[in-house]
Parts: sequence; structure tokens; C-alpha cells
Amino acid sequence: MTIAPYAARTKIKKRPPRFSVETFLASAGMFRRVVEYRGSEKIYSQGEPAKDVMYIQKGGVKLSVINELGKEAVVAVLGPGDFFGEGSMAGQSIRMGTASAITPTTLLVIEKKEMMRMLHSEHTFSDRFMAYMLSRNIRIEEDLIDQLFNSSEKRLARTLLLLARYGKEDQPQKIVPKVSQEMLAEMIGTTRSRVNFFMNKFRKLGFVRYNGGLHINSSLLSVVLHD
Repeated sequence: MTIAPYAARTKIKKRPPRFSVETFLASAGMFRRVVEYRGSEKIYSQGEPAKDVMYIQKGGVKLSVINELGKEAVVAVLGPGDFFGEGSMAGQSIRMGTASAITPTTLLVIEKKEMMRMLHSEHTFSDRFMAYMLSRNIRIEEDLIDQLFNSSEKRLARTLLLLARYGKEDQPQKIVPKVSQEMLAEMIGTTRSRVNFFMNKFRKLGFVRYNGGLHINSSLLSVVLHD
């Protein structure tokens, strides 16, 4: 009696393919619109009716709020693979903040009713969306702590790493889409001159370089971790 080798008798379990939200949205028959925005163009304004949920295919978006005196505070910076505008599904009839494109940006715009239908009928998508929202909430808390307790240098370093998608499952993009120093100053709550000073410092230390775009070195993380 011939005994087959162990490797031949053992079935190797393959990992299930990673669930791709973008592929699902493109193939599930969901009604949506593809909309493109220029850099710095407003996507929606604070106080407008909240009717849609957006998914970022390409580019970047900043979410901000404006107080009665007209002072703006950036509350989140989002990139490809992120949803926003989901407050409409939680009973918000108007936008609680303003969304603006940071760079040329492509969005999938999904009506609230259509999004609710998909969440109820497609459980895999629903689970993935819930996991994303929990992760987003954690990141917003981290952003708030960053604004309250960290120096402007650390806030700038963290913002650059987020723009480079550092820590995402897929490989981070080494080149950050073109973002002006004025925009970076708005994001971290400081002046353009301070941003310019720290960017020159990061360049001299080899953390960033300019060559056909802004290249981010993972060593920039040392600025965030340094006490």
C-alpha cells in the first residue's frame, strides 16, 4: 500500500480574496454618479441639505466646520477609499460641516436611500462599512487629541503621513498629491511661514524630498513618535 506524501494529502486552505469596496460599488448594480472636482473646489457647504453619501475614488478631501465668527477648523483629511457625508443616514437633514477637494478629486455620489438599501441587502458590504465607520471615528478622536496636545511640527508630520496613506493595508503612496502650504497650514491650525520652516527642516533631514511631487519617507514617523 502506497501512502501519499503528507503535502499531497493535505489540502492547503486558500485565503478568501480581500473584499474590495470599490469593486463592489462598481459591480453591485448600485445607482451612483461619478463627479470630478478641481483642487480647492467645494463639494458641499455647511448648512446645505444632506442627501448623499460620497466615496473617494481618487484625490483627497478635507472636512471643516465654521463658527459664527467665520473661523474655520479642519476636522478630518480623507483620501481614496474613504466615505464621507454619511451623517445623512443618521438623521442629519443638513450638512454639519463643509467638504472641499484638496487636489483634483473623483467621487462616487450615492443617494441616501440607495445606500440604505445596499446596507440592508448586502451583509458583506454592511459589515465592511460599519468597520470603516468605527475606524474613522477612532481616527477623528486621534486628530482631536493631536490638535489639543501636539506641537505644530508633530501635527504637520502626522498630516503628511496621513496624506501618504501611511499605515493602510495597501502600500502607502510615496508621492503626496500637490497640496499647498496654505492648505497644510489650515489643516494643522498654524501659519504658512511655520509650515514652510518645518518643511525645509524635514527636507534637510531627509524625511521629505521634492522630485516630480512631494515624496514622503517613512522615517518622518520619528517626528510623531519623538517626545
